[in-house]
Amino acid sequence: MASYHAAAARRRRATGPAPSLTGPASDVHPVLRRTTAPPAALDLLAQARAGLDEAVALETPNERYATAHLAALRTAAAVLAARGRPEPTSRRRAKIRSAWEVLPEIAPELAEWSALFASGARRRARAEAGIQGAAGRRDADDLIRDVAMFLRLVERMLVLQPVLPQPRQDPDRPETAPQTDRDIPDAG
Repeated sequence: MASYHAAAARRRRATGPAPSLTGPASDVHPVLRRTTAPPAALDLLAQARAGLDEAVALETPNERYATAHLAALRTAAAVLAARGRPEPTSRRRAKIRSAWEVLPEIAPELAEWSALFASGARRRARAEAGIQGAAGRRDADDLIRDVAMFLRLVERMLVLQPVLPQPRQDPDRPETAPQTDRDIPDAG
């Protein structure tokens, strides 16, 4: 009988407050915290912000367009630096892919942005080459607005991410699969 009470006391100490029907109280409300993105990602975001400011100040549409597109590319690179994982190495050399091709795999929520900026890559190359009329004033203005919105979105995504508390594990019990809604009794 004494061993039963000792085991129950250990469980009470290990698990903290009594769990509710929907799980431990710590799992109910995630807390927004400032997370630290890797220094490389923060540096790329700063370069993107500076590039966007430069694009706004430039005179010719070609220069404005190319500089704004480069700011978008640096913004995408910041996401890849923060979230990307190297692919497993293989014996044969992998095909080189653009950031716009990789971004939807790493951050699916940015797939539409990736498609938008990928569609402007050819125009950027023409503008950088100095081809007359590669980008008009309206094209450059629209791109600058799009890049500014994309940059703000990525800054919020990388700097203010919710950190969800991890479920507590009872040291006496092996790890179990997470419960589904069907496994939780109806409280109502």
